[in-house]
Amino acid sequence: MGQIIIHVDMDAFYASVEIRDNPSLRGRPLIIGSMPDERGVVSTCSYEAREFGVRSGMNIKEAYRLCPDGVYKHPDFYKYMEVSRKLHEIWDPYASSSEPVALDDTYLDVTETAGTFEKAREIARLIKERTFKEMGLTCSVGLAYSKAAAKIASEEMKPDGYFEILTPGEYVDLISSRDVRVLFSVGPKTAERLNSIDIFTVGDLRERADDVESLLGAHGRFLADLASGIDDRKVEAYDPREAKSVSREMTFQKDVSDTRLIADVMLLLAMSVEERARRHGLHGTGVSIKVTFSDMKSITRSRTVPSCETAVEIHSEAVKLLDGVKKRPVRLIGVGIFNLSEKRVRQSTLDDLGDSEEGNGLREKLKRMHSRYRFDFVKHMDKIYRVDSLHGIVEHMRIQSVRRRQSVKVVAVPEEHGVSRRITYMA
Repeated sequence: MGQIIIHVDMDAFYASVEIRDNPSLRGRPLIIGSMPDERGVVSTCSYEAREFGVRSGMNIKEAYRLCPDGVYKHPDFYKYMEVSRKLHEIWDPYASSSEPVALDDTYLDVTETAGTFEKAREIARLIKERTFKEMGLTCSVGLAYSKAAAKIASEEMKPDGYFEILTPGEYVDLISSRDVRVLFSVGPKTAERLNSIDIFTVGDLRERADDVESLLGAHGRFLADLASGIDDRKVEAYDPREAKSVSREMTFQKDVSDTRLIADVMLLLAMSVEERARRHGLHGTGVSIKVTFSDMKSITRSRTVPSCETAVEIHSEAVKLLDGVKKRPVRLIGVGIFNLSEKRVRQSTLDDLGDSEEGNGLREKLKRMHSRYRFDFVKHMDKIYRVDSLHGIVEHMRIQSVRRRQSVKVVAVPEEHGVSRRITYMA
């Protein structure tokens, strides 16, 4: 027996959660992402906003140009994660294996639990019904013989839709005339390479499978199979312990040249990285940083270390890497750990902040930052781990940094005994 796969895709997930929780937003163009006067992109938007041309991933300023009267809201990822967890409590029992792709979509293998497509249709109906009744949200569901086909099916009748593709023939007939970018793993660069040899549609790709394999190697063979409806990939349950790295990034609202501010923000990112790793019983033996400059050029640096279990250790190694980077205005800074392995590490961030050498070291760093930025980092520790609130904290730090520099005045002192002096003082 072949596979029976369901793909569940929530409809405008972040926006739908916000509308559910605040019905006054219903019917209005809602854009989740950065504010119009900030840097960033659209995370998602309501269908009303899409009517203005707004799309996920779009620069927020372009979104504002298209939809100046829209409602703009920062994402609340912790809320979305909790909603996603509850959704999986509904979905996962119907499947022998569940593979989340993101917070808002997942593959479900119902080959064994359903046994037939007829019973799988009933499971799909129950998933849609319970998702709406218990969570107040709609989803689109695709039922198919493979993962690739299930993904295509879930997108056919959005929003709140259902579609099924039961055979490779149905799949090929449906997508042959579509752009090659509908195929899994075909991004802009791969599409550009295919276009360069006059392959624009899925049908073109299928008919010129040998040319595609010559161009792209094993990936080309995989794409040719997909174009022919062949996809034997299994639904693989996600295990956080199999992650290769854990990282966190922050985009500044304005370019930053203050190296102390950048280093202090890196400490907060290191804390977040440690918290995420510790939650899954992981630690790393490698530290990495990512720096994007004002001209949008990015660099990464990494090094292996004996241990980087605590935020203080991660931060120390990250700063050493930053010291080797040429000083230029920074747009984005990221911190990560890699070479992950299982180890129940000691918490040194919140619950026992003052009960260990590492915790005391972190506390002292945060206290010094308190005086620099007039913000109690220890008191508001929980906010550091929330994506939405951390952005606000970092922007507050940036503003305080600017004010501190503006309050510093340098004056020339008349020459005395043949020596001129410059004195710096706080205004």
